[in-house]
Amino acid sequence: MQTRPSARPCSTRFLVAVLVTLATGCRSAPATEVVNEDYVQARGGFKTKLLRRGPSPQEGEAGLKPQGTTVVTYRSGDLDLTAFVSPVPQDGKKHPAVLFLHGGFAFGAEDWEMSSPLREAGFVVMMPLLRGENGQPGTFTFFYDEVDDVLAAATALARLPGVDASRIYVSGHSVGGTLALLAAQTSRTFRAATSLSGSPDQKGFIVGREDIVPFAVTNAREITMRSPGAFATSFKCPTRLFFGSEEPYFSAESLKTAERARKAGLDVQAHTVPGDHFSAVPEALQQSIAFFRSN
Repeated sequence: MQTRPSARPCSTRFLVAVLVTLATGCRSAPATEVVNEDYVQARGGFKTKLLRRGPSPQEGEAGLKPQGTTVVTYRSGDLDLTAFVSPVPQDGKKHPAVLFLHGGFAFGAEDWEMSSPLREAGFVVMMPLLRGENGQPGTFTFFYDEVDDVLAAATALARLPGVDASRIYVSGHSVGGTLALLAAQTSRTFRAATSLSGSPDQKGFIVGREDIVPFAVTNAREITMRSPGAFATSFKCPTRLFFGSEEPYFSAESLKTAERARKAGLDVQAHTVPGDHFSAVPEALQQSIAFFRSN
């Protein structure tokens, strides 16, 4: 959930401080209630109630295009959104692909750079912009309707010529890691999923942070529906939760989530890798690559 201040300017000054606090575990965070309910069924009976509508709370430059990528427009509901795709080998073969979800609430050039190990390992990579980000249409809902965007992007990725629709994986860092977990609980599209320092529990993040949260923080159901840890028995594919050795908040909640999932017979594990919210990423990506290849 942390953003890199020097690389991605933020429209709300407190955002970086909140993310750093959670990542370092300096703040005692209450846990979201665990529910015995499948996440797909829960989403089917729930509609988020926003107190305000608008774009992402984090500034993001519109019109960015990573060098060497193809721009793809994908449809999510009534929104036309943008995604970037690495070159797809046109060799007559079908290639595995990773839907990689950027960190923070806006896309920056460093996000595409982060995914380079996946591309170097032979995966086609798609990185989508989500509603309300970087000048994209739509309303920011804080980990809810954005899940629909992730699934819509996965559908678009699977339809690309040269991509093997049976080998679509999802991964993401920080905010993107949380969305990867929620997507893995919502759809069977993915062969496997990994989260790099995603937050399984949103309650500790949003308490007292009304100016970034677009719904009533007193509504426990709104928080639960954005917390993959609350639906730990809902994973639809093998999943790994990676977190840095210097991230006690993420470690505690990730381990709890994996334990609940394993007790339900699911292939879900949580692993620590050396480093903090950013320095842990390279090793977490290498372990993600090995995990994807094994599935």
